[in-house]
Amino acid sequence: MKVANIMTKDVETCTYLDNVYEAAVKMRDYDIGALPIVDGSRLIGIVTDRDIVIRCIAEKLPPSTNVKEIMTRDVKTVTKDQSVEEVSKIMANEQIRRIPVVEGEKLIGIVSLGDLAVENNTDEKAKIALSEISEERSEGEHFMN
Repeated sequence: MKVANIMTKDVETCTYLDNVYEAAVKMRDYDIGALPIVDGSRLIGIVTDRDIVIRCIAEKLPPSTNVKEIMTRDVKTVTKDQSVEEVSKIMANEQIRRIPVVEGEKLIGIVSLGDLAVENNTDEKAKIALSEISEERSEGEHFMN
């Protein structure tokens, strides 16, 4: 099965001009934990609820802080033609819960662990990815998502 079959296509986004408060409100309103950051339709980063807590609140930055100050810039991405199994492995290896789908630099979707779990054929893959993503990290290991 291909990513195109399971990805969420209508992705909520923020632009690099939005602030952390606006991103947090959008996450609340849409009940989501991550927002791709775009310049037009070009993916330039991603911000997660965890990024807001660790990079903004814990650092005592104001809610008016621009999302580009706290976003992850080096975003792992996949294409719509990659297999679900391959994406599951990438998510497990990189210990990420969401991965944007791009066509060139254009954002066209996103895949989450929930998307993997929805498909009957991928329940086991999602469980494996989740267990590997949730494994305790070694002390001193740093991560972005």
